Amino acid sequence: MRAFLLLPFLLLASCADPKSFYVLSAEGPAPSGGGVGVGVGPVSIAGYIDRPNLIFQETGNRMAVAESHRWAGDLEENIARVTATNLGRRLNTGNVRVYPWGSDGELRYQISLDIRQLHGTDNGEAVIDAAWRVYSLPDRRMIASRSWSGSEEMGADGYDALAAAESRLLARLAGEIAAGLR
Repeated sequence: MRAFLLLPFLLLASCADPKSFYVLSAEGPAPSGGGVGVGVGPVSIAGYIDRPNLIFQETGNRMAVAESHRWAGDLEENIARVTATNLGRRLNTGNVRVYPWGSDGELRYQISLDIRQLHGTDNGEAVIDAAWRVYSLPDRRMIASRSWSGSEEMGADGYDALAAAESRLLARLAGEIAAGLR
């Protein structure tokens, strides 16, 4: 009798949309070995994207939350790891850490990020608006502070294309940061 009562709930659960999970990706692996020490983090993200779901801007002020399309982990951590790897490639260093790290001893720079926008648009683009600050270590003196905005054609419809375009935007952001360090 109990199994009969559970049957409607099981049928409803089987009709639910399957979930798809996405990660941001770096351009490739960072070099191995030493080099200038760089720490990435902390990363803060705007409240509207601080959620497990991918986001699309449908119109000027209306955002759509993709209930069945989610990040495969913490978005702040994913952004920090991808940015760290991309910076390692751009700066030719394998000595890159993600916040929080144990000690500043091996690090020369700390880069903090404020991601104010990161979403797809109804015209087939991914957009980013970010601010970044570079601090020298160990004295924690700010040596650079800039904002950067960019857009990237998705090239195709869908959430795979959105995650790929957002990954390319993070690679471009890392290029801007690396240029600011030189």
